[in-house]
Amino acid sequence: MDEGDRKQLVLVKDETAAAASSNRTRLTRLSLIGEKARPAGACIVLIHSHDRSHLGRKWALGWEEAVTIGRGTGATIVVDETSVSRLHVRIEPRGRDHALVDLRSTNGTFLNDRLVSEQTLRGGDRFKVGPAIFKYFAGGDVEAQYHEEIYTLMVTDALTQASTKRFLLETLEREIVRAHRHGRPLSLVMFDIDHFKKINDTHSHLAGDEVLRELGAMIRAQVRAEECFARYGGEEFALVLPEATREGAATVAEKFRTAVERHRFSFDGAVIPVTISLGVAELGPEMKTPQQLMKAADEKLYESKRSGRNRVSS
Repeated sequence: MDEGDRKQLVLVKDETAAAASSNRTRLTRLSLIGEKARPAGACIVLIHSHDRSHLGRKWALGWEEAVTIGRGTGATIVVDETSVSRLHVRIEPRGRDHALVDLRSTNGTFLNDRLVSEQTLRGGDRFKVGPAIFKYFAGGDVEAQYHEEIYTLMVTDALTQASTKRFLLETLEREIVRAHRHGRPLSLVMFDIDHFKKINDTHSHLAGDEVLRELGAMIRAQVRAEECFARYGGEEFALVLPEATREGAATVAEKFRTAVERHRFSFDGAVIPVTISLGVAELGPEMKTPQQLMKAADEKLYESKRSGRNRVSS
């Protein structure tokens, strides 16, 4: 059998009385050998930090690339503390496990309160990088699922079910680094509801909430898995589009604008006309932070509003 074929059929002789009487051989299909050897879902969770806004954040650990933690912007996970080295520690895949490797940091790496230079991680291990403490979860860990649920609640807007501003910024930080590193396009769409205050004043705040809820459901249904749709604040939203040029993002924005304009929003029997204004910006070589890209998209958004609203500016 070809070694590249991971799926194997194993003949297992059933030794139970029932099988003996029927004289049958049972066929058991094994799952992929690679998947069996490497449990999915391994991750680390930040459980202590001076910056409490990031508590509960989770990072998935894959089986192809290592994850680095340090103070420098080149690290996968940045811990901006003076006691943390620029590249402090690395978590790398080894067989079916992950190993914690100190990168000759100034203040050392502590695993379960013990100074280590290199150690295989086990489910439930805690390691300290400066003042930050991370917890390692092996694949399939129930506690990891609990932390995942808590984190999901923390980064999901309760009203619209869009991602929160916090998650938006995290996504932009990651995608900006990736786009610059690989020379790939990245675009951002910012939009808000036109004359939203008038909707609240005319139809009530409950009606305004219903518009936000329904608009969120509309957009989420059309957003791809690799994209990020977030509520930035109030009636303003953002859409992160990896691999999209400004022209491509403008096409997506126009599709959403048209869909919202044609949609029939209603509350308590009253039809509520709703339109949105959108601004599109593509990541430039000089843009290194989420705030720079957001500012560019926001300027285009206000250009749409100054030009009469219910339009896309790019």
